[in-house]
Amino acid sequence: MPATTIPGGATAPVLDAHLAVPAVGTGPWPAVVVLHEAFGLTDDTRQQADRLAAAGYLAVAPNLFTAGGVRCLRSTFSTLTAGRGPAFEDIEATRRFAAEHPQSTGTVGVLGFCMGGGFALVAATRGFDAAAPNYGRLPQDAAEVLRGACPVVASYGGRDRTLRGAAGRLERVLADAGVDHDVHEYPDAGHSFLNRHTGPLTVLERVAGFGYHQPSAEDAWRRILVFFATHLQGAAGNDR
Repeated sequence: MPATTIPGGATAPVLDAHLAVPAVGTGPWPAVVVLHEAFGLTDDTRQQADRLAAAGYLAVAPNLFTAGGVRCLRSTFSTLTAGRGPAFEDIEATRRFAAEHPQSTGTVGVLGFCMGGGFALVAATRGFDAAAPNYGRLPQDAAEVLRGACPVVASYGGRDRTLRGAAGRLERVLADAGVDHDVHEYPDAGHSFLNRHTGPLTVLERVAGFGYHQPSAEDAWRRILVFFATHLQGAAGNDR
């Protein structure tokens, strides 16, 4: 699908984005906002959005680094840590774009990876109907931040030293808050196990124990799509 733009961003007046539309039918379809890693809107993120479109979702992946530069990367991480700021406004602009798209049912989920997974987790309380954070860092005071969250399906790698224990903590927080959830840690997977990176980055990932792990990735996708079918497709069906 062609690139698109999203108006109303905070870090840039118009955000660059990738829009993936199901190839079969005319809609309307539930929508999913796809949030990228710290590497930006890469081909891998576009392919993740395309996979959602193949499953029957209108998927839109904004470039949270549209403004460009190292300062943009630094400020985006600062926003994630603070739980508020321009990047969250960009995500809200993308959510509105997805909800108001003429081929959308108005039901919108959010899915993210690493940095994007952290944003997806915090955004679970901000107007989305389901959230799929993948190896996303938990916010400080997660119990307070995630109170009233939408349903969450989350995936972590057991070999991910950067997020050791995160899956168990998130499971407890969501259970205590009464949030419908599916949290799973894959023992043989490391960080970024759902992402297929190319080039020199793959060598660095292997050294660090990161990188794609097919069995875990495929099972995580199975769980995400089952969860989204219940909370996005089902909700859309109830709205019509």
